Amino acid sequence: MVLFCLFDIAPRSRLWGWSRFVVGRFALRGVRGLRFVKVLGSGHEGRFGLKPSASITGLFCVFEDAASADAFTAPGGALQAWRQRAGDHFCVRLHPWSSRGSWSGMRLPVTTVAPAVGPVASLTRASIRPSRAAAFWGMEPAAERALTGVRGCRLAVGVGEAPLLRQATFSLWDSVADMNDYARQGAHQAAIRAAAERGFFSESMFVRFVPERLEGHWQGRALG
Repeated sequence: MVLFCLFDIAPRSRLWGWSRFVVGRFALRGVRGLRFVKVLGSGHEGRFGLKPSASITGLFCVFEDAASADAFTAPGGALQAWRQRAGDHFCVRLHPWSSRGSWSGMRLPVTTVAPAVGPVASLTRASIRPSRAAAFWGMEPAAERALTGVRGCRLAVGVGEAPLLRQATFSLWDSVADMNDYARQGAHQAAIRAAAERGFFSESMFVRFVPERLEGHWQGRALG
C-alpha cells in the first residue's frame, strides 16, 4: 500500500515543518508496517522550479498492508502531527498498475491492473547527475508550461528530496486516456527523450497508480 500526502504548513509551524527534512524520516521509523518513507519539499506554490516553497511538504510512504496505512492516517495516528500544523492537506492511497525503476534501491511491485474507467495517478522521480543538472533544468520550464491547464489533470505538483538533484512529479488524472494524451505532447516527449539519450539520471522510477480514498483539500479545491 502506497500513501502520498501533501501539507501546506501554517506560518506558526514553519520551523517544525523545516525540521521534518532533517528528523522526519527518522521520527517515523517506529511506525508499524512502514517499509519506506521519503519526506519531500516542493517548488514555489507546488510548481516545478528552482525556487523552493517555504511551506509545502510531502510524504511518500510504502506500507506492508492497508491496515498499517489506516493506523497511520487515523485520528491520533502518526499523521495527525502533520495535519494539525497544516492549512490545506491532501492524502491518497495508491495501488501500482505499472512500475519500472527504483527509488533509493526500492522497487514498487505491481498490485493491480490498469483501470478501464476512473481516475489514475502518476509518479515520476529521478536522481539527476550533477553534470547534467543545467541541461535538465533548461528543459523543465517548457515541460511545466505544457502541463498547465491540460485537460483531465486534477493535480500536478513538483516535489523532491533535495534541491536541484533529486526531483519528482506527482499528478492526478481523470482517466488513463487523459494521462496518455499529455504524455504524447511535444515538451514532455522531448524531455523524456533527452533524459534517455543524454544520461540525465543516475536512478529513476516511473509508476502509474489506481488512486483510492482521496482525502482533503489542496489549494482551495476538494480532491476527495
